Amino acid sequence: MSWISDHLLALNGTLVLVAVFLLPALESSVFLGFLIPGETAVVIGGVTAFNGHTQLWAVLLVAILGAVIGDGIGYAVGKRWGDTLLSRLPERLIKPASVRQSKELIRRLGGKAVFAGRFAAALRALVPGLCGVSEMPYRTFARWNLLGGAVWATVFVLLGYFAGAGWHQVEHYASVASWIAVGVAAVGVVGLVLLKRRAEKKAEAWLEESEATASTESTSV
Repeated sequence: MSWISDHLLALNGTLVLVAVFLLPALESSVFLGFLIPGETAVVIGGVTAFNGHTQLWAVLLVAILGAVIGDGIGYAVGKRWGDTLLSRLPERLIKPASVRQSKELIRRLGGKAVFAGRFAAALRALVPGLCGVSEMPYRTFARWNLLGGAVWATVFVLLGYFAGAGWHQVEHYASVASWIAVGVAAVGVVGLVLLKRRAEKKAEAWLEESEATASTESTSV
């Protein structure tokens, strides 16, 4: 991603602010986050504020707006067209069972999924749409979206600002941290699915045992 960073640093102040707004906004609204993580532009925005090419408050404002508005669009797209889009995808890419499990997980976690998903690049592109598909109440989504977007944007802008000339290191660690978060989330999902299946099997076994006992008692009578 260094070529993207180099291009952003070469822009003038106004264009940097446009990029700091657009990249986070396009992450989940058009799924750009699968290709270019939004924190790249946000960190560089902080660096330009350190260099005096932009104002720190302006970078913070546009980064927060981009994050919040982009996820809001992702939620609206998921709510309006999510099920239709998912049903048209080949099963080899995404299985209906995986979609159902994702919806169940979103419903179980509620707004916490919105906040946690904000800090992992791959999840940022998916969580807002899944929240819409899962019919999460918009008030719940909006509240956690605003909180997550504000915290995320502020953290990464300030990381770039205080890192200054050492921004390459910060960008690298930010990317690594995002993928670690994805890995932790994936392990958590798998764990929840396995626990649920285990509980279902125990419930089925208990039910079968109860029915067998009831049948035996009935026969004895």
